[in-house]
Amino acid sequence: MAWLRANFSQQMKVADLAELVHMSVSSFHEHFKAVTSMSPLQYQKALRLHEARRLMVSSSMDATTACQLVRYVSTSQFSRDYSRFFGSPPNRDIVKWHQQTQILD
Repeated sequence: MAWLRANFSQQMKVADLAELVHMSVSSFHEHFKAVTSMSPLQYQKALRLHEARRLMVSSSMDATTACQLVRYVSTSQFSRDYSRFFGSPPNRDIVKWHQQTQILD
């Protein structure tokens, strides 16, 4: 998990992660899912989406640039994954985020 957090934007193979912790791929998957409730690939995707959201909120970055910085291959796939994960498309979510923080100020 620490390696994924530090390298979330890098391509990775589950077999390499399993080897890193001296486990078989199937055992690694089982242990990882028991701890995180998601697969290593789902976990990496969640890290990328959270970082993209952080960049858009804190730096007023557009979705395309954030998508590229977290190394999503496709902006359309990023938008679909983002919508599924956060409940609305990137631009709408960020506008809503800013509106909610203004209410709190």
